[in-house]
Amino acid sequence: MAKLTFSLCSLGFFFCFIMCSGYVHGKTWCVAQTQAQEPKLQEVLDYLCGRINCADIQPGGSCFDPDTVRNHASYAIDMNFRTNGECDESYAAIAVTDPSYGTCVYP
Repeated sequence: MAKLTFSLCSLGFFFCFIMCSGYVHGKTWCVAQTQAQEPKLQEVLDYLCGRINCADIQPGGSCFDPDTVRNHASYAIDMNFRTNGECDESYAAIAVTDPSYGTCVYP
């Protein structure tokens, strides 16, 4: 019976490891909701870039491409989350997988 329990525990651990491999333990990000409308995201982007440094999403910045409102808003929303601890669920959502891509590294 002990051998069966050990085997089941090992199998459970292995399954959890495989399923959670994209998850960075203890780290969360705040990004634009997929259903958020572009005009709302542009409004949020304009507001946040008046409060925080948005140099990385300006032309030549490491997160400028792809040049879309949704990607730029996601970066600004997360920077605001890092700076002020705010994640407004009316247009943003907590993510547990790292949204970084290419040369764009989210903090």
